[in-house]
Amino acid sequence: MPEALHSFQPIFLGEMDSIKLMNRLDTKYLTDEATLSKVLDAAATAGYRALETEGAQISPYNSIYYDTNDLKTFLNHRNRRLNRQKVRTRIYVNSSDTYLEIKRKNNKGRTKKKRLPIPSEELEDFSYDKKATAFLSEHSMFTIGQLSPVLSTAFDRITLVNPAKTERITIDTNLYFNNFRTGRKTSLLDTVIIEIKQDGRVRSQMKKILLDLRVKPVKVSKYCVAVTLTDNTVKSGRFKEKVRAIEKIINKKIQVI
Repeated sequence: MPEALHSFQPIFLGEMDSIKLMNRLDTKYLTDEATLSKVLDAAATAGYRALETEGAQISPYNSIYYDTNDLKTFLNHRNRRLNRQKVRTRIYVNSSDTYLEIKRKNNKGRTKKKRLPIPSEELEDFSYDKKATAFLSEHSMFTIGQLSPVLSTAFDRITLVNPAKTERITIDTNLYFNNFRTGRKTSLLDTVIIEIKQDGRVRSQMKKILLDLRVKPVKVSKYCVAVTLTDNTVKSGRFKEKVRAIEKIINKKIQVI
């Protein structure tokens, strides 16, 4: 896969201000790494550029998802609640930039994200940071007393930008999950999650590329899939179907330890 990235012209963080898309429509796709190479070849030909940070076009991310004791954010998603949110901290490993992030999805399918820079040592515990807890109370339905770390995710991300700078494509590979409550860990093997982020008013060349390669859109949440895999006490419902769909795409059984 890294070889395919050599065909892309780079884009740098300073050029990304106009395409933050903090209020956006998201469309996700599942595929495998063999198909990803074809996606990247087609995207380079179409003029997409690859984000380069700290001299690299592949950026490792680590995230911690927070939830209530009864996993309310997970259950709201499982139960198809239209207005829902997730709370997480995230570190961009190459730069060590760390944020508290609150993602909200409304009943119109739009995703809004608010984030606050925090020190990297607060990745797993920001409860003593008055600024962070105030930010949480202002933008979330939860208070810090209701939340605790539930799950960590680690993955590598490629970010592409179309020539018109009207959409951003994130491509996540090498996905690993660790459930703090159960102690169970798993990997999605060579699963690839592609997400198209746009304001919804412009045509997407990437959607055509994926359609031509028979990669279909799918609603999937890394957090919900990870909880389903690593916590047998949770009634996962339809997310078990997502796990089976992933295994069918990669033609492998996902193992949990």
